[in-house]
Amino acid sequence: MSSVDKSNPYIPLAGVAVDGWSKEDEATATCFCGAVQIVFPTQGPGLVETFVCNCTDCRKLTASMFASNFTIADTHLKHARGEDNLTRYGQSKTIASGNTMTNYFCSTCGTLMYRRGSAFPGLSICRIGTVDDFNLHETKLRPRVEQFTKDRVGWFHGVKGIRQVEGSAYT
Repeated sequence: MSSVDKSNPYIPLAGVAVDGWSKEDEATATCFCGAVQIVFPTQGPGLVETFVCNCTDCRKLTASMFASNFTIADTHLKHARGEDNLTRYGQSKTIASGNTMTNYFCSTCGTLMYRRGSAFPGLSICRIGTVDDFNLHETKLRPRVEQFTKDRVGWFHGVKGIRQVEGSAYT
């Protein structure tokens, strides 16, 4: 079995957009329909953290059992297109800290592009699954922390080899 080279971009057809790209220090993330595209750094200081979250809020919001995320400093997050096509929805009822978390969805296809929380000013929590270069999912954006392990489903045994935290890793 040969190993696959993950050092070069791999941008498969995943959604309608075909203009995603990846360079040494930045890349794109695009919603499913292609109306919204952001440009983000793939290294610090703009790339702050990568993590998996098992909290009940992320589970419900993603319609999955966990969310894979990366945090970007807002000063480094750029909108290539579609910022005006984002719908915002914020609330604090289901957030463990009680702080407000605002979600930014594509108004056309519903893809969650990022979240911004009042507990994390100046940061956007983006979804790894929106990143166009799938090799980045396994390299520069590979999660370094798994949080809310207390809420993890029994059949998912977590991400091996990274820091595990029962609650929030960032409060």
